[in-house]
Amino acid sequence: MTPVVPFGAWPSIVSANDVVKGASVPTAVRAGDGIVWWSETRPSESGREAIVRCDGDGTVHEVLPGGFNARTRVHEYGGGAWWVHDETVIAASWDDQRLYRIEPGHQPVAITPEPPAPHAWRYADGDVSPDGRWVVCVRERHEGPDVATDVHNEVVAIPTDGSAAPVVLFSDSDFVAAPRISRDGRQLAWLAWNHPNMPWDATELWVGRLQDVDGVAHLADPRREAGGAGESLVQPEWGRHASLFVCSDRSGWWNVHRVDGVDRLTPVVSVDAEVSLPMWVFGQSRYVVRADGTVVTVHGSDGDTVVTSVPESGETSATVLSGQRVAELAHDGTSLIGIVGFSDQPAEVRRIESADVLRPAAGASLQREWVSVPRAISFPTDDGQTAHAWFYPPTNPDVQAGAGQQPPLIVSVHGGPTSAARPTFSMAVQYWTSRGFAVADLDYRGSTGYGRPYRELLNGRWCEVDVADAAALVSHLAAGGLVDGERAAIHGGSAGGTTVFLTTLLTDAFSAGVAYFGVADLAALVADTHKFESRYLDSMIGTLPAAAELMAARSPVTHAHKARVPTLVMQGLEDAVVPPAQAEAMVAALEANEVPHAYLPFEGEQHGFRIAANQVQALESELSFYGQVFGFVPAGEVAPVRLRFVDKLSS
Repeated sequence: MTPVVPFGAWPSIVSANDVVKGASVPTAVRAGDGIVWWSETRPSESGREAIVRCDGDGTVHEVLPGGFNARTRVHEYGGGAWWVHDETVIAASWDDQRLYRIEPGHQPVAITPEPPAPHAWRYADGDVSPDGRWVVCVRERHEGPDVATDVHNEVVAIPTDGSAAPVVLFSDSDFVAAPRISRDGRQLAWLAWNHPNMPWDATELWVGRLQDVDGVAHLADPRREAGGAGESLVQPEWGRHASLFVCSDRSGWWNVHRVDGVDRLTPVVSVDAEVSLPMWVFGQSRYVVRADGTVVTVHGSDGDTVVTSVPESGETSATVLSGQRVAELAHDGTSLIGIVGFSDQPAEVRRIESADVLRPAAGASLQREWVSVPRAISFPTDDGQTAHAWFYPPTNPDVQAGAGQQPPLIVSVHGGPTSAARPTFSMAVQYWTSRGFAVADLDYRGSTGYGRPYRELLNGRWCEVDVADAAALVSHLAAGGLVDGERAAIHGGSAGGTTVFLTTLLTDAFSAGVAYFGVADLAALVADTHKFESRYLDSMIGTLPAAAELMAARSPVTHAHKARVPTLVMQGLEDAVVPPAQAEAMVAALEANEVPHAYLPFEGEQHGFRIAANQVQALESELSFYGQVFGFVPAGEVAPVRLRFVDKLSS
C-alpha cells in the first residue's frame, strides 16, 4: 500500500547534489568540416566554462587546459566567448579577459595585449576571416567608473597570430553585436543600437567593405542596411553569393528575412512564433544557412520544436521534433547539430536528423514515473488581459498525500524581466515536485516568446504587471483545485527577485518569498548598474528625473515598512548587475520589522550562482525555509537554514 505522507515532506530520489550535477549543461555549439565543438558549464570546477570537441569518428577531446575558463564579461552577462576556424579555437579567458588562440596539442597563446587595468578590455561575439588571418569581434573598453562616459563598445579586428594590436573598425554607437564576415571575406555585417534602447527594442543592421590595407584591417563605406525605431534585429548571417539574412520582428515575431537592399527585408520564414530570442547574451544561433544556400530555422510550438528548411529553389519543408526544444543550432557541412532540451530529461548535444547523441545529458537521470511534465496554461489577469505559465504538478510514485489535501505552490519568476520560462527539463524543478510541491513557471505580461505586442505590455509597467500576474496565477490555480492557495511561495532571481519583494510586500497572495539577487531600489540600480542595463528602466518605468516619484513608488524599499512575509534572501557578493547593497536594504527592513528571515551572502559569486557548493547550500536552504514556514519536516539529510525571529512563525 502506498504510504500517505504530507505534501512537502515526500521522500525524494532527487538530492541537491543531483540538481547541481544536472546543472552541467551545454551552452553553445559550433561545427564545421565534420567536427563539432560545444561549451559546457561545470559547477564542480567552480562554474568553469569548458570547451569540448567531437571529431567525425566520435572521439571526444577536452580543448582547454584545466583552469582555463572560457567566459567573457562583456555586458556582464557574456556569451559568445569562443569561436572556431578549421581546428583552431579563439576564446576569451575569464581570468584576464584577453583573447587566446588554442591549437590542438599546444598551450593557449594570448593574441590581445595586457589591459591597462584588470578586465578593462573585454572581447566577445567574434568571427574569423575565411583565410584565418583576422578575428573580428566586439570589444568593451572600461576606462573609469562612469558607465555613461567611461565604457566604450566597438567592433575591432585582431590578427589571429597576435602580431598587432586590435584595430577599431566601428565605434559610432553605444552598443554593437554579432560582427559576421561574408564567405568571400570581403564584407562585414554587424548590429548596433543606442541608449535608451535595449536590443529587443530597436537595433540596426550595418554593412561595410572589409579590406586589408598594408597588412592592417580596414572597414570602408559603412552603411545602415535595415532596422531602427520599433524594429529589433537579431543574428545576421551570410549565405552564398554574398546574400545576407537577419531575424526581424517587424511582423510582430522574430522571423528570418533576406536583406534585399536598404530597408528591404523579404521574409524567408513567416510563422507566428519566435525564431530568435532576446539578445541577453552574445552568440545565440537559432538558424543556419547551409553551403547550398538552404536556410534552416527552429522555433518552439508548445513543448515541441519545428525545424523548417527553405532551399533557394524548391519547396519548404518542416519537421516537428515532439517533446524537444532546440536551443542552439549549427551545421557541420553534412548535418544539423543542436543543443536539444526535453520535457523529461536533461539537454543533450545531438545531430538533429539522425538523433545521434554527441554529448549525453550530465548528472542523474529520472525514471519517467518520477518526472513532472509541464503543461501550458493561460489565465486571466487585471485589465481583462491574459498571462501565461507552465504548470508542474507534484509527482512521486512512492507516496500519496492525504485525502482532500492540496499541494503547496512555488511560483517561479524569471529574470530579465524581458525573458521567459522554458518548458525543458530542469532537475531543480523535479527537486520540488518530487517532494510534493506544485511549481508554476510564470510568463507574466512582458515575457518573450509570445510576440512583440505581448513583450511591450511591460513598457511603463514593470513592478506592476508582473506583480499582478503572479498574484492572479495563485488565485487561478487555487480556484481550479490544483494547489493550496494558503501555502503559496514565490521565488525568483534578479528582476524575478524584485517581483518576490513586491508581491510579499503589496499582495496577500504569498506566505513565503525567496529572492535571489533581487532589485530593491530602482533609482539606486540606475546609478549602480552596468552600462548594458543602465537605461533599461527608461522604457519599463520612465526616465529620470521626471520619473523619480514613480520609480520610488515601484521600488520595494519604499514599501519595506510593510514587510511581514517570511523571506529568504541570497546574494552573490561579486554581483556587478545587482550589487549586494540592494539585498542588504531589504534585509535591514526585515530585521527592523522582526520578520522571520535569513540572508545568505556568497563569496565569489556574480549574477547567478555557478559554484557547486553554493548551489547545494542555496537549494537546501530554500527547502529548509519552506519546511519551517509551512510546518513540515523535509525528508532526507537537508542542511537547515537558521532564521532570524523564527519564534514569530507560529504567531
